[in-house]
Amino acid sequence: MQELSELIESARLAFAQAEQPAALEDAKARFLGKTGALTALMKELGKLPHEERRARGQEINRAKAEIEALLNERRTAMAEAELAAKLASESIDVTLPGRFRSEGGIHPVMRTWMRIEEIFRSIGFDVADGPEIESDWFSFTALNNPPNHPARSMQDTFYVDRVDEEGRQMPLRPHTSPMQVRYARTHTPPIKTIAPGRTFRVDSDATHSPMFHQVEGLWMDTNVSFSDLKGVYSDFLRRFFETEDLVVRFRPSYFPFTEPSVEVDMMFTSGPRKGKWLEISGAGEVHPNVVRNYGLDPEKYIGFAFGSGLERLTMLRYGIDDLRLFFEGDLRFLRQFN
Repeated sequence: MQELSELIESARLAFAQAEQPAALEDAKARFLGKTGALTALMKELGKLPHEERRARGQEINRAKAEIEALLNERRTAMAEAELAAKLASESIDVTLPGRFRSEGGIHPVMRTWMRIEEIFRSIGFDVADGPEIESDWFSFTALNNPPNHPARSMQDTFYVDRVDEEGRQMPLRPHTSPMQVRYARTHTPPIKTIAPGRTFRVDSDATHSPMFHQVEGLWMDTNVSFSDLKGVYSDFLRRFFETEDLVVRFRPSYFPFTEPSVEVDMMFTSGPRKGKWLEISGAGEVHPNVVRNYGLDPEKYIGFAFGSGLERLTMLRYGIDDLRLFFEGDLRFLRQFN
C-alpha cells in the first residue's frame, strides 16, 4: 500500500511539472503506458497466491483510477490556461476608436466615361466595345489611311508580335475608330453608336500619355447632315459641363476619314476660363471611302463621326491642370472626386 501511495504522489508531481501537452503525455506513459509502473504491477499479480491476488488487484485499480483523475485534472487545467492566454491575446479594447475599411471610389476619367455614355444613351446612341489589339486594316486602311499614307505618322502606335490576315503586324489601336467600322459592318442603318475605350500612341511628355482614353461617335442614315453634327455635339458639351455659358465653333481641318473635317472648339463665357478657346474634338462627315468600308453605299447613306479625348474633357470639367495626376495613383488627388 505504501508503494502505491508513493506512486500516486510521483504521478501528481510529474503531471504538475509538465508544461506542454506532449510532456504530459510522456508523464502519463511512465505510469499508465504499456511499460508504465502500474502495468508492471498488474503483471506481477499472477505470481501472488490466489487469496492475495484479488485484494492486490483492487488496490492497484484504485491507484490507477486516482492517477487517471490527476491526469485529467492536469489536462483540464492546461486547456483552460491555453484558452485564457488566447483570449487575452485576442482581446478587444472596446474603448479604442473603431477601425473602418476605407471605401473605393470611381476614377475621375471613369466618371467622365460613365457620364458620356449616359448622355448619348439618352438620345438613342448605342455603346460599342471592341479589341484593343487590332488589325492594320481596321486601324488604318478601312479609315482611308492606306499603307504609307502620311497621316499614319500622326497616329504612330505600338505593335505586338502578331500578324493579321493580311500578314501585317498588329497594332494596339491608336483610336477607337475601328469600332465604327466593326459596328457598321454588323448593323443595319440607321446607325447611332459611341465607342469609348483605351487607346495607345507613341507619345509621352508632360501633356501626353502613351495610353489614353477616347470616345468615338458615329451616326449614319439616309439624311444626316452637318447641322445634325453641330446640334448633337453642341448639346452634348452643354449637358456634360452642365452650363449654357459656353460657345462652340467648328473650325475647318483635315482628317483622312472625314470630308469635310472640322476641329471642334469650345469657349466658356464665364468663370476662370472665360474667353479662352479650347480644342475639344475632331469631327466631320464620314468620307465616302470609309462608308464603303462600312459595307454601305455612299450614294445612299451619309453621316458624321467625331472623336474626343476623355482625359481632356475630365481636366476641363474638374479644373485639373496636369495630365500625369490621372496615372500616379495619389489617393490625396483621387479622394477629391468621391
